[in-house]
Amino acid sequence: MSIIDAALNRSRTVIATLVLLLIAGFIAYRDIPKESDPDINIPIIYVALSHEGISPEDAERLLARPMESELRSIEGIKELRADAFEGGANVILEFEAGFDADSALADVREKVDLVKPDLPEDSDEPTVHEVNLSLFPILVVTLSGGLAERAVLKIARDLKDDIIGIPEVLDVKITGDREEVVEIVIDPLLVESYGLEPASVLSLVTRSNLLVAAGALDTGKGRFSIKVPGLFETSNDILDIPLKVDGDAVVKIRDIATVKRTFKDVRTYARVDGKSALALEVSKRTGRNIIDTIAKVKVVVDGARAEWPSGLEIGYSQDRSTDIRRMLSDLQNNVIAAVILVMIVVVGALGVRTGLLVGIAIPGSFLTGILVLAAIGLTVNIVVLFALILAVGLLVDGAIVVTEYADRRMTEGLARRDAYAQAAKHMSWPIIASTATTSAAFLPLVFWPGVVGEFMKFLPITLIATLCASLLMALIFVPTVGAYVGRPIHLGNKAAKAIASGREDELENVGGLVGVYIKVLKAALRCPSLVIALAIAALFGSWFAYGTYGRGVEFFPDVEPEQAIVQVHARGNMSVDEKDRLVAEVERHILDIGSERGELKTVYVASGLIDNRSTNAAEDVIGPIRLEFVEWDKRRPARQIYADINKRVSALAGIIVEVRQPEAGPPVGKPVHLQLSARQPELLEDAVVQAREFFDGLPGLKDIEDSRPVPGIEWELSVDRAQAARFGADVAVTGSFIKLITKGLKISEYRPNDADEEIDIVARFPLESRTINKLDQIKIKTEQGLVPIGNYVTRTPKPKTGLLRRVDGKRIAFVMADVEDGVLPDNKVKEIKAWLETADLNSANRVSYSLS
Repeated sequence: MSIIDAALNRSRTVIATLVLLLIAGFIAYRDIPKESDPDINIPIIYVALSHEGISPEDAERLLARPMESELRSIEGIKELRADAFEGGANVILEFEAGFDADSALADVREKVDLVKPDLPEDSDEPTVHEVNLSLFPILVVTLSGGLAERAVLKIARDLKDDIIGIPEVLDVKITGDREEVVEIVIDPLLVESYGLEPASVLSLVTRSNLLVAAGALDTGKGRFSIKVPGLFETSNDILDIPLKVDGDAVVKIRDIATVKRTFKDVRTYARVDGKSALALEVSKRTGRNIIDTIAKVKVVVDGARAEWPSGLEIGYSQDRSTDIRRMLSDLQNNVIAAVILVMIVVVGALGVRTGLLVGIAIPGSFLTGILVLAAIGLTVNIVVLFALILAVGLLVDGAIVVTEYADRRMTEGLARRDAYAQAAKHMSWPIIASTATTSAAFLPLVFWPGVVGEFMKFLPITLIATLCASLLMALIFVPTVGAYVGRPIHLGNKAAKAIASGREDELENVGGLVGVYIKVLKAALRCPSLVIALAIAALFGSWFAYGTYGRGVEFFPDVEPEQAIVQVHARGNMSVDEKDRLVAEVERHILDIGSERGELKTVYVASGLIDNRSTNAAEDVIGPIRLEFVEWDKRRPARQIYADINKRVSALAGIIVEVRQPEAGPPVGKPVHLQLSARQPELLEDAVVQAREFFDGLPGLKDIEDSRPVPGIEWELSVDRAQAARFGADVAVTGSFIKLITKGLKISEYRPNDADEEIDIVARFPLESRTINKLDQIKIKTEQGLVPIGNYVTRTPKPKTGLLRRVDGKRIAFVMADVEDGVLPDNKVKEIKAWLETADLNSANRVSYSLS
């Protein structure tokens, strides 16, 4: 108690400290980084392996499995997963939450270096990535309009350079961007008529684009640098390469081919509100203020807009600063409302001066708690704001107890300084115990394991810091200020005087609500055993009632969303343009809803060859449509909008439309997830079929999907090596010629003056020669003349292989589903678990499962 006496004896210092805390807390509240979700350290590192054109089976065998074998020995791995797909593979390492990220990254890079020699020669360099929430975009800047693609792309790249120059910005990615290439379109008939070999043509281009470091010549009378310009600088340099000389006649590339600077084949289409667009996804650095970062990005965009053509339209979407501002506004409103309500209640019961003293505890505790968060390097996010709002009702208890006891002692004639000193001393242990028990209830949440624990630990830390600050307010600052301005309340009524006297005969004559409370309390004190029994019965009765009639448990409440994703599912060997046409039909109906009701702020569409791995979308999703709603009070509830979308697109044939809203909190996917695994992959398909049939027949499930590949075919060209050898051909030469029909054969690269990066030089046949039938008609010049590859290559259709997934060295498959409104996921999981215990997934029980 000497601390309380010391505070009262040095009241000026204490009051100055209070003012300093309020000022410092306000500055910290203004400057502390503010973001939407907590910036937690996700315990996942993944290795990206790329090999253009490789099949999923070969990617699993040649890329994923060698990398798995080496990475498995790293200490601290919780789970090792791998995805093999067309064009490469990913190996994902999941560690325990709270792992040493720097040490883990170093170990992974070391193991990757050891595997590099075992990878195919044509594979790209493996890259190691750390999953970080800071990498997710905080703002998307869209550029749309009727300008040419190259012009919009030039503007987007220049804008990207300007935005990256902002210190708070970590990275900017351009979606819808296409890589530039220089295409040498070779006419196969002209090659044959001139008696040229395509292989020699490609070799000449490669050998003509070289950097020759010739050095210098010292003659004794001077030193001269020798320069041999060998690199391509323009497309004309390529056209003028001689291929064949016959007397005075010279055959150049321009005689058999055309050279054009263009873009790689379209893989995806992007549109904003129905217009073709490019999108710049901006992500911020860890610990930076999201509101200030977005404001600076918009200033840069507005500054550059003056130099752009008038037809270019600028848009912003996924602006998280709006959510942060709204949450901060809600916090301020809650604080103000709490102060007003406390003032009304306390002033009505204890008087104006006492109410003002209690009111000091709320902003004092809040600002001190914010100061503590800033000091330990935390940010203000949705979880912190929720904790602060939750703490509003817990802050004033101690201050009310101290001021009420001091008022009573002053009513009895004690001086106000002594009254507040006694109040703080006598009530210190009850207040400390009350604060400690409340803090103890939240303390275990600090040690919540896993990613969810890392996400939610901001709540107990904020609450404990704020409650400890309220303890200081109640025992130190409020009594010190009260010693100056405190005044006993006026006991002008009978009840107040009776309570102040404490005499039992006078308490019995008190009327009103206070009198009723006194009579109930006296009756309870006469039968303590009955009261305790009723309390215990109420406790267990509430548990029983919730278990019988409760609606289950969910991690985050289902709140009105601000965004939604419409996923368009379709199956088959569809081209990029076919996929885009199907997605555009759904997009048209959604745009109609937006134009009719004005409920949609932005409609962003991506279609074509979508990378569904990054969004955990099903393999048959051909295009996600991202919707951004207007404010909730200016539109219908989201569920009604979802129903309207489903109604309008129900008549569209060949597609399935699924409307999903973003998950609150850490992403967990669909609530019902069955994972099947087996060391013998051929056992999985039958097991998935059985599980899918049960899921389809189980009421209450919707949006069911499984990991079976999308139905389709792929062409397999089998080379008869013996027959090919008779014609003087081999697999390498044949494969190079096939690339001339498909993606093109990269033969070199060059860097023009107007480009920041090197541009690939790719050789291809004309568009009319790039068909499936032409695969059999490719002619290779050998010692025996031109030989069609159909003489030794067999083309057969094969079932298309989709994404192959592995967990801890085993091939896995899955079936997952969402639940209908009003259905508890736990109940569905119990039904599926009961079925799994009796189902014969395979005769030898070699398929294991996990259900969540």
